Amino acid sequence: MKADPQVQRRLLDLQAIDTALAQLAHRRRSLPERAELEALARELSALEDERVRAQVAVDDLDRDIARLEKDVDQVRARKTKDEDRLAAGTGPARELEALQHELASLNRRQSDLEDAELELMEQRETAQSVLDGVEQRLTEVRERRAATEQRRDDSLAEIGREEEFKRSARQPLANDLPADLVQLYDRIRTDTGLGAALLTAGRCGGCRLELSGADLARIRKADPDDVVRCEECRRIMVRTNESGL
Repeated sequence: MKADPQVQRRLLDLQAIDTALAQLAHRRRSLPERAELEALARELSALEDERVRAQVAVDDLDRDIARLEKDVDQVRARKTKDEDRLAAGTGPARELEALQHELASLNRRQSDLEDAELELMEQRETAQSVLDGVEQRLTEVRERRAATEQRRDDSLAEIGREEEFKRSARQPLANDLPADLVQLYDRIRTDTGLGAALLTAGRCGGCRLELSGADLARIRKADPDDVVRCEECRRIMVRTNESGL
């Protein structure tokens, strides 16, 4: 393949744009915010599980407290009924004596239930404190996630603008070059990531290897418009006065 030396040199401009686009694509894939968001997602998932456990603990205590309150209400109702009967003073003395014993038993039962209820209420206060702490941490992590998402979106928008600028510069440049040369360049770039490189001081700018004497002799014999390629990496080598030929 042949191409004017000046046209070949313009391949380096095309390669510079493509290298910049590749770097932008790498930036897009490796944004630190992506890893941070993944870590935050794991943290949020763990906190959500913790919140569910804390909420279940509060709900269980609420249910137990409600049950005790119901029991206390029943004891109070029974006490009121017995007290009313005892105040009326009607009925056999043995029955009135039994009512007094039952009232004493009910008082002890009420006291036990109220003590148990108080203990559960203290446990609930602790459980609620734990739940409040988890929910506060959830709020903080969600705020961090939102801020990280905003930084990610800002970075992606900036990368998108730079990519659009580079692509708008690439298209007219590629259109102005011979189609067969661009096709060869694109094929090599797709395979290796780099389609054209400068030959400097006898060294290929693509694979960074120093050319052998035979390769240098071959390139010296080539016409200036011959498109020469590296025998090692197969990339197009662009010759200049600094190529060491």
